[in-house]
Amino acid sequence: MSEKTHSDVPIRVGIVGLGYIGTTVGDEFDHHPQARVAAVCDVAESARTDAGEQFSVPMEARYEQYEEMLDGENLDAVLIGTPHTLHYGQVVAALERGLHVLCDKPLTTDFEQAKDLYERTLDADEVLMVGYQRHLNPAFVEARELWTESERTPRWITAEISQDWVDRFSGTWRANPDLSGGGYLYDTGSHILDAILWTTDLTPTAVRADMTFVDDEERVDERAELWIEFEEGANASVSVYGKTPCTREHIHIWDDEGAVYLDGREWEDRQLTEIDADSTTHAPYLGGRSHPNKAESFVRAIREGTAPPATPMDGLRVTAVTEAAYESARGDGDWVSVDL
Repeated sequence: MSEKTHSDVPIRVGIVGLGYIGTTVGDEFDHHPQARVAAVCDVAESARTDAGEQFSVPMEARYEQYEEMLDGENLDAVLIGTPHTLHYGQVVAALERGLHVLCDKPLTTDFEQAKDLYERTLDADEVLMVGYQRHLNPAFVEARELWTESERTPRWITAEISQDWVDRFSGTWRANPDLSGGGYLYDTGSHILDAILWTTDLTPTAVRADMTFVDDEERVDERAELWIEFEEGANASVSVYGKTPCTREHIHIWDDEGAVYLDGREWEDRQLTEIDADSTTHAPYLGGRSHPNKAESFVRAIREGTAPPATPMDGLRVTAVTEAAYESARGDGDWVSVDL
């Protein structure tokens, strides 16, 4: 363990981007006994002021430009909560300065960039964690163990997520593809793709997609239908729709013995049910499982020198599938290979 992350010294965290992720996950660090928010950064002065007061950050540690913060402060780690297309450059800048990074999802909106970050961290001392919270949800942890710790193999997956995304985020950076990288699939849809890939641990090989776009340039999707083929022989059908009045999520994973259902509403924890071959439904008790937040998981990975719950490979896999889906939908809808 390096001197700067010794367990007796709180981990000094700088926050880049002071929107929802920066302030909510930043609050987790602010309340963690082994961490403290040492500096904040945002292009908006009002955001710097509000977050600076929220986390008791002195005026001289509130920055407009992230590189000035990285060079001007004695930090151990960085939380990145900026628009999607900015992630890559900011993660690289932090890693090159020897800092640990917790980056909001998606890791990047470009396959080659995601691959570069994965390769950078293969033998690195720095932790790079992606902010996919389903890796911390007991329902998904339990479901993943069912598939990865047994001889059972998923065969057929159906999944959907819906949200009032189009109306809610109209006029914001999420609807600006120069900042978001795409539309609903690259934003909320990223969560459901990650949930499928991580829970099943299947290897995607090809993707076919159909989308409805809200812009003439076909960059911002409101609806996406994906069909995914996996090396292990499984198939997935995924639907994401950003024009419903509320949020629902359903992931159903079947094999030769039964199924696992992961369902939920809004941003509550998802619920797990198991279905046997005789159509009997079970609801496992998950109350005994720990449910750490992102900051706790990130700090633990740094302190213990272990892999974080959501790794650069997780981010790479999601980006690979997402980019293939957009390529298919913007083309003629044919299958696009996924090469990891």
